Amino acid sequence: MSVSAVAADSSVCAPLAVLGRDVTVPLVTGGEVTYAALDYAASAPALQRVWDDVAAYAPYYGSVHRGAGYLSQLSTDLFENSRVTVAEFLDCREGDQVVFTRSTTDSLNLLAAALPADCQVFVFETEHHASLLPWRDARVTYLNAPRTADQAVATLERALADRDPSPRSQLRSSRGGPTGPALVCVTGASNVTGELWPVKELAAAAHAHGARIVLDAAQLAPHHPVSVRELDVDWVAFSGHKLYAPFGSGVLAGRSDWLQEAEPYLAGGGASRKVARRTDGGVDVEWHDTAARHEAGSPNVIGVYSIAAACKALTEAGFDDLVARENHLIAKVREGLAEVPAVKVLSLFGDDAPRVGVISFVVEGWNSSHFAAALSAEYGIGVRDGLFCAHPLVRTLLGSDPQTQGECGAPEAAPGEKSLNAIRVSFGAGTPDEHVERFVRAVKELVADGARWNYRTEDGRCVPDTTGA
Repeated sequence: MSVSAVAADSSVCAPLAVLGRDVTVPLVTGGEVTYAALDYAASAPALQRVWDDVAAYAPYYGSVHRGAGYLSQLSTDLFENSRVTVAEFLDCREGDQVVFTRSTTDSLNLLAAALPADCQVFVFETEHHASLLPWRDARVTYLNAPRTADQAVATLERALADRDPSPRSQLRSSRGGPTGPALVCVTGASNVTGELWPVKELAAAAHAHGARIVLDAAQLAPHHPVSVRELDVDWVAFSGHKLYAPFGSGVLAGRSDWLQEAEPYLAGGGASRKVARRTDGGVDVEWHDTAARHEAGSPNVIGVYSIAAACKALTEAGFDDLVARENHLIAKVREGLAEVPAVKVLSLFGDDAPRVGVISFVVEGWNSSHFAAALSAEYGIGVRDGLFCAHPLVRTLLGSDPQTQGECGAPEAAPGEKSLNAIRVSFGAGTPDEHVERFVRAVKELVADGARWNYRTEDGRCVPDTTGA
């Protein structure tokens, strides 16, 4: 039976098995409960399939690109075949490069280091810090948070039409229009609201004004298919640890020209094709013009293979069924929260906006850190609280809603600034219905009856007070 056919059956298990699904955790009120991992937006649990694939390869582990032995050759083939698998997963164009990095943050910093001279970057204030901050050495235009998808496109179009001339604006080339090169950076799905952004329309606007666009797909790729070709983006970046693979690996995929023309992101072995001493005592280096140019050092073959394994697992499971079931979980959570008047769900684009399984909210009368701590300690539910590495966006969404301090306070605010934080629940292909049902029930009970335990602040975190236990 397909996932979509049984989506309405609350007894159905998650479509993909993940590590940790049977882990039990203690409750401060006594006893244990199966842990409900509802913080996928930070790091999704690894798929059992991925872990099994990595374990099967582990005995054959060998150096990559550096050995004549059988295991080295096998590992090299596995590493390069993983590159092909990722390119297919992203539906890359002919000539696109897949560069393996440490994470989405690393990928976007790599692209930032490869920007041509005088490049102007356009980025919405709504971005995760991974895509908001790497461009500080470029000419950056920060765009205000839009309140509809159409407004996002219109805002970008106006900014691109009015962009400042480059100091070298008289030069016309394939690297940029008459006002010089430009890059737009945009998320595919918000890590705060879960809302999908109009990526294809933003890409069309960028290209119409001679700009390029990079897609931060960290929150999109685990939930929806991402086609570089169909979306017509120039680059896409994502992390393995959000795609149900273990930590430590990421991807930057897309056009090769800016990457080939840039200095290597890291200087070292693997990035260089030829190194020779000069007669004057210096060193001449010929760098690779392939993806290896930006992959210096011994590569994380385990991390790369785990990403490829996750790509295969998601593709074989079928995104149509995965999306249908996730929409069922989203509806279950949103409908449950809507029944609690004290809960305010955060949104940019409104209730009808399409979204992934990421929902942030605040609860009247509760500090979010206190509420999240109670969910964990009293119900065995793991969520996230804070500003989610998207401080400008969360502050925009909460700017008019200062929270009431509970027994536990949020991390101290800057002078003259309100103490703001929110709660985020997130889920995906490894989430059983029981986890979201327990979450909704816990929210209702905490709001109606309050916490059953006392809490205190310790090292900036709200924790159960066990001093009297």
